[in-house]
Amino acid sequence: MAAVAITRTDMSAADLRAAARASAGAKQASRILAIAMVLDGFSREDAARFCGMDRQTLCDWVHRYNEEGLEGLADRPRNGRPARLSWVEQGKLASWVEEGADLARDGVVRFRRADLRNRIAAEFGVELHERSVGKLLRRLDFRHLSVRPQHPQSDLEAQETFKKTSRT
Repeated sequence: MAAVAITRTDMSAADLRAAARASAGAKQASRILAIAMVLDGFSREDAARFCGMDRQTLCDWVHRYNEEGLEGLADRPRNGRPARLSWVEQGKLASWVEEGADLARDGVVRFRRADLRNRIAAEFGVELHERSVGKLLRRLDFRHLSVRPQHPQSDLEAQETFKKTSRT
């Protein structure tokens, strides 16, 4: 069985190692280094093993390198299901969370994921699970930490008086 030849000659092994250092992703850098090792005289099996891949996988990457160059060694974008909420709707959700809940409008003193789920369904017509709302909030850089809610009819002066007169 004949090995797949590296037909691109525009870069040497040293150039490939420099490109691996400059690459943005670790996976792409590993693929570049494997090809550089093959150019240096390593066997395909050893080069693949040292770079954490199978020999056949390295052959597949050699084919892509021969056809497309270094750009062929980068991960291609994967298609998947589009987001349920658009970026504009996600921005509105973030502003709701930053503003906080309004007792008159939302019926709650502070938002829970269930409250946000209901408001998302009412405003955007999108049904999400509570866990999905939590993942969305995490992706928008919100954490589970929240301030202690304050009752709208609480008397701050009475609380301060109580703190001053009560024993510690």
